[in-house]
Amino acid sequence: MSEFQLNSSVDREKVFIVNFSEVEGRLDPNFNQALRKNIIKSNYPLKRISKIVISSISGGTPSKNISEYWDGGNIPWASPKDIKTFKLTKTIDSITEEGVENSSTNVIKSNNLIIVYRALKEGEINCTINQRSIAINQDLKALYLSDDVIPDYLMYFFDVFGRKIFPLITKLGTTVYSINSEQFNRLRLPIPPKKIQQEIINIYEIAYTQKQQKETEAKKLLASIDDYLLNELGITLPEKDNSLENRIFTTFFSKMSGGRFDPKLYDNNTQGIRNAINKTSFDKPLLKDLIIHSVAGDWGKDEKEKLGDKFKKCLVIRATEFDNLYNLKLDNNRVKYRFISKEKLDRIDVQENDLLIEKSGGSPDQPVGRISILTNEILKDYSIGYSNFIHKIRVNSSKINPEYLFCYLKTVHNIKLTDAMQSQTNGIRNLIMSNYFNQIIPLPSLDKQTIIADYISDLRAKAKQLELEAQDIVNKAKEEIEQIILA
Repeated sequence: MSEFQLNSSVDREKVFIVNFSEVEGRLDPNFNQALRKNIIKSNYPLKRISKIVISSISGGTPSKNISEYWDGGNIPWASPKDIKTFKLTKTIDSITEEGVENSSTNVIKSNNLIIVYRALKEGEINCTINQRSIAINQDLKALYLSDDVIPDYLMYFFDVFGRKIFPLITKLGTTVYSINSEQFNRLRLPIPPKKIQQEIINIYEIAYTQKQQKETEAKKLLASIDDYLLNELGITLPEKDNSLENRIFTTFFSKMSGGRFDPKLYDNNTQGIRNAINKTSFDKPLLKDLIIHSVAGDWGKDEKEKLGDKFKKCLVIRATEFDNLYNLKLDNNRVKYRFISKEKLDRIDVQENDLLIEKSGGSPDQPVGRISILTNEILKDYSIGYSNFIHKIRVNSSKINPEYLFCYLKTVHNIKLTDAMQSQTNGIRNLIMSNYFNQIIPLPSLDKQTIIADYISDLRAKAKQLELEAQDIVNKAKEEIEQIILA
């Protein structure tokens, strides 16, 4: 019988042939495709994980309903949300000795490798070395390694080669990824002599330290923006006072009549911020008086539906794309393309310098009301739409510089003034647009507005450049490590 061959018209990136004898335990095309593509060849001996991990320990969660397991606890308790750095020194939560004794959690002694076993992000294998004894939850495992492997080496190896290894050791549940123990234990990794492992560790840690330094510089630049803008406008915010006395306040019924019966709108901290803004010496028009075009968005239709030429494919901006520090995050694989009717696109009439306002969504730690601006660069690269959770405004540029307004409204959100402009129903926060549009906008001369906007834009550009340099440092370190390890 002649050998089977794929037709030449078949996309060989999507279809492949493998002998049954080569299938390693999983009848899973994605796994077997990755197995063929992501082979790690090295000059150093390859050892299975099962041979270098002496033992592994999982954890658990004390009952949240029993306060004695949590209140006043002094034992750090880690979950995946804590695994954000290579060296773990503190955790968000702590538990008591009683919590340890009455749950399946385990306390891990310091300087061991802890890996996220469940609730993984796609393409990432997150590990850390605990710098002190900690308890762990059921989504983590502590790996105790043989003497010929330095824990830090294995941690950095997973970070460098994580994308290659990820499809080989994970399984997808209903919503999240987890490590497949059988495949994980069978994974073969290059184990150089300890001297080479330490060399790799040193390369990565020097690069990571330099990365952190640049990121710290970037954060300082970004953190200075609100103070700069408020100072230029002559606005001095009051110190936030959370004392019981300050949380008790009175207001006139006439101020509330016909409005919201909502303490957040009238509390002393909110009134303090508003009073500070009102004291600015500049003109103070209402936002609504500066707007010349205002329209809600449209989620559009799925591209799988059969649509005629009356629809146009657009990148539909959602709250997900709003960046708290910069503007919009559109260069990622999470953006959504939808089909919007051309009639609707004519109505929303997207133009350069239009502002997009997040009017629904938010979270307990983040009020709605984030702001973004549609730049020429964005509109040049994408056909833009925006969802029904977003509202668009266009302002009279003869009165106000749109970039200045973008900077100011971003600061309004940062100082939590939008907290007082939102309602909450069924867990979703909604911006009360009438309140938002009735806020005052300090209005210097157009020349002064341009100076402020340009200065802030320059700060953001410098911060972004520092972040890019930080990532480049790590990328070069990864390339150097790959050259050491790979054949």
